[in-house]
Amino acid sequence: MLSKWRTLPKSFSFFRAVGKTVQQPSAANSRCFHPAIPVMSDKLFVHRDTPENNADTPFELTQENLERAKVIMDNYPIGHKAAAVIPLLDLAQRQHGWLPISAMNYVADMLEMPRMRVYEVTTFYTMFNREPIGKYHIQVCTTTPCQLRDSDMVVDVIRKKLGIKMGETTKDGMFTLTSVECLGACVNAPMMQINDNYFEDLSEKDTEEILDDLVAGRTPKAGPRSGRFCCEPAGGLTSLTEPPKGPGFGVRSDL
Repeated sequence: MLSKWRTLPKSFSFFRAVGKTVQQPSAANSRCFHPAIPVMSDKLFVHRDTPENNADTPFELTQENLERAKVIMDNYPIGHKAAAVIPLLDLAQRQHGWLPISAMNYVADMLEMPRMRVYEVTTFYTMFNREPIGKYHIQVCTTTPCQLRDSDMVVDVIRKKLGIKMGETTKDGMFTLTSVECLGACVNAPMMQINDNYFEDLSEKDTEEILDDLVAGRTPKAGPRSGRFCCEPAGGLTSLTEPPKGPGFGVRSDL
């Protein structure tokens, strides 16, 4: 038995030799990942007072948004107002552009819930921005389906056009660029989200035109840029090629 174990390491030389013959990936086939905004754990979960983000930062919902907040809270049973925390935080962010700690405290007091509970919600969901962002928040999907359709090109165009890297905001405060995971429009890759709008089937020219429109104050056309409607197959429809039939079509006569 011992003699067998002594000879075993010699067999590994075969695998080492085979391993040396495996071709390493070339630079042309390798890809650099786009890092998200560099963060440390305390940046994710711990508030640090800054001149623009502290408990004394002015925040109060407008009268119009107060009415909206009341309608939202009325959707929930008495004693369960805390369930409205996410829509109210979204309302506050849409008004202010991002969520300072004072806005979180405002929502907590409105819902009569501990401020820490609101802070836990805000730090959990990445859709809430706890630092100032640009007027136009560009979120580029770099997950596998988009990457296979050249989302790297979209990122490169934005970097060169706006002169910013991932996680940065332009000096004029107009644009913020971030990398995000799947945005649910895989069939229309590559794509990006700017504020509430999706821009899909992007080419280099499309990406430049969208940015040019925003810089010029124009509203770029949202949705697929390839001419197809919604998430149709890229090669054209293969089913559902006719308008839907009217009521009663195909119903058995004996029913």
